[in-house]
Amino acid sequence: MTPNQPHPWWADAAVYQIYVRSFADANGDGLGDLSGIIAKLDYVVSLGVDAIWLNPCYPSPQFDHGYDVSDYLEIEPDYGDLATFDRLVTAANERGLRVVMDIVPNHCSSEHPWFRAALDAGPGSAERERFYFRDGRGPNGDEPPNNWRSMFGGIAWTRTATHDGAPGQWYLHSFAPQQPDWNWSHPDVVDHFDRVLRFWLDRGVDGFRVDAPTPVGKAPGLPDAPPTPGMTDAEAVGYNPYNTFRPEGHEVWRHWRAVIDGYERDHPGRELVMVAETYAPKRPELAAEYIRPGEFRQAFCFELMSTPWAAPRLRRTIAEIVETRVDVASNTAWAMNNHDVARAATRLGRADAADDTDWVRPPIAAAHGEIDLALGTRRARAALLLMLALPGAVYLYQGEELGLPEVLDLAPEARQDPSFARTNGAELGRDGCRVPVPWTDDAATSYGFSAVASPTAPWMPQPAGWGRYAASTQVDADASTLTLFQRAIAARRDAFAQGDAPIDWLDVDDHDLVAFRRGDTVVVTNTGASARPLPAVLGRHRRVLICSAPEHSIERGAIAAQIDVPANATIWLTPG
Repeated sequence: MTPNQPHPWWADAAVYQIYVRSFADANGDGLGDLSGIIAKLDYVVSLGVDAIWLNPCYPSPQFDHGYDVSDYLEIEPDYGDLATFDRLVTAANERGLRVVMDIVPNHCSSEHPWFRAALDAGPGSAERERFYFRDGRGPNGDEPPNNWRSMFGGIAWTRTATHDGAPGQWYLHSFAPQQPDWNWSHPDVVDHFDRVLRFWLDRGVDGFRVDAPTPVGKAPGLPDAPPTPGMTDAEAVGYNPYNTFRPEGHEVWRHWRAVIDGYERDHPGRELVMVAETYAPKRPELAAEYIRPGEFRQAFCFELMSTPWAAPRLRRTIAEIVETRVDVASNTAWAMNNHDVARAATRLGRADAADDTDWVRPPIAAAHGEIDLALGTRRARAALLLMLALPGAVYLYQGEELGLPEVLDLAPEARQDPSFARTNGAELGRDGCRVPVPWTDDAATSYGFSAVASPTAPWMPQPAGWGRYAASTQVDADASTLTLFQRAIAARRDAFAQGDAPIDWLDVDDHDLVAFRRGDTVVVTNTGASARPLPAVLGRHRRVLICSAPEHSIERGAIAAQIDVPANATIWLTPG
């Protein structure tokens, strides 16, 4: 985006992520659905966000809850149908909300018709060329074609059987065996996804969050990955130079960008976003490659999720990201929560959350001792305000506005994340952040998740007392996380109307403070355990715009000669 270009909606948008299965159940079958979302759109509007992002709602066997797609051009029957989807888009647009779809290009479901045809067609067939089928190594082909590991644990290959039951070829899956990788060097795959993109754009969506773009494209010959001692399988995948961050993948994204740009030219007035889910722990320069000219318009910055609650580390993380994305701030998409990581209120309540050391990736909290949830919630509120003050867009996960914690005590039989099963429970998986949202304190309707009384039990069990986090109990409560969220989104619009205003770091003589100015607003985060007076370097910034601490005693908009930044809190100040 150059100075002469108009400011697109997505450049500094606040986008609300909806995990369809867990948001709102309109018919009482225990599953969230599109009709449930429609019924809650006024609530979403009340948050002040600009758009909703829908996790995959395509037909799927639900082995990985929608990220194993069996039909990219339909709606999962448990969630509704295309007519319901069209009503959702219309209802959202009528309320001023945009709609972003989730799309899964690296892999499909093993139930996808093309993969079923490939299994039936056998070795050497054109159908198998759409995927990665290979003969095994060793005697009788009993060993996998290479040493690649799966993101969900174990080897990245599964052996097939011939029609007579004899062992056959192997196929590649960077995730679960039920998710075979597409071969993006095959023109059928390219043409298919061109059709998919245009199909949903024709239905009115405003862009796509692209799932797992980094393993798209493989090195010719699929050579063995180099050793990665001390890494988990999931970590090793990200350091496999033959299966991630490939130039072949970037060719795909340049093609997709051309499709998006062409669609905009043919449909004046449409402003479309394409945002990449780029996990690149400790390597922000690799994530930045996805937002080079002609590729993605935005890429996620997940580094905040894996940064300790320590002011020097927070500043370093933010500075590194900003420095690697110096062209435009609008290509940055920040997040503190999503459907793949333990919720921030729990993560930041860990005993080691403030350790001034590197976290390689957002870990599951249960593996790290006791959780101080009150402290974690306080820090999560402060982290929210810190993130909302950064240049670029923010993506906010359902329930984040309620301060929901991770549900840690799910029984093994209730867990459905494939990473839990494939690691024999070593990885608890992502189920704890996907527990259905509590809307009321009425347990008879699954805390308002269902629109009917005595519904089928939710697909993921809600803990006892879940209603204490309910939206109905927090609305209009001055100290609630929901109220803070609503005020913060509104304050963000006023404080950072110039969305591309850069960060001007303020050097403060306090190890627990991180401070910067954007435009006329100063942002200070105190990661320490005690209140700190405002540093003198802040000068005349004495008018409180908003503070994350519920007990903060200075009224919003008031001017004070002496202002303390509460412990584990963020405050925004303007001149006064």
